[in-house]
Amino acid sequence: MARDRYRRSARGNRLGLVIVGTLLLAAGVAAFAAGQGLFGSGLAGTPLLSDTARGILAGPWVPYVAVAVAFVAGFLALRWLLVQGMNDTVGRLYLDRGDEGNVEMSESAARGALEQEISEYPGVRRAKARLTESGDEPHLRLALTLDEDADVARVWSRVREEALANLRSALELESVPAVIRMSMTAPAKNPRRILA
Repeated sequence: MARDRYRRSARGNRLGLVIVGTLLLAAGVAAFAAGQGLFGSGLAGTPLLSDTARGILAGPWVPYVAVAVAFVAGFLALRWLLVQGMNDTVGRLYLDRGDEGNVEMSESAARGALEQEISEYPGVRRAKARLTESGDEPHLRLALTLDEDADVARVWSRVREEALANLRSALELESVPAVIRMSMTAPAKNPRRILA
């Protein structure tokens, strides 16, 4: 399932960052300790590279290898960044699949209709929706921004009984799992006084 894939990806990212960070920290602490003479004064006074290593690194092929390694590292870093920017929003919703063809709907059309409907409810300042997981069994993530004086219970009731029912009907699904987050707008810092 898509959710499990994203959880594994996030877990892998955290584990990779912890391993790389731990290795860099250990190398830095070891180099600092060696430079301060904590492993003995002989180690602190010796060069980092032996004569043999310096001879190898003076070869004409070293810059080419360094460029190749830099390209590979840059490609891997770019790929990692692109994966971080991906989200789990589906592109198409499948209303019917059969041998004769598929009936599809754009996720943006369903999302736009839902956002428009909910935005017209009294007390709702903004509605932002996303349909995620899969095109066959989508999940809804809905973020509502309400006015400070909105009737939260009434908005919740209308979303549950009207908007979600309309979405299920449009997608011809018995259920659409939903996560709904509501937040209130902050009151104005310097409200204007209306003089009568």
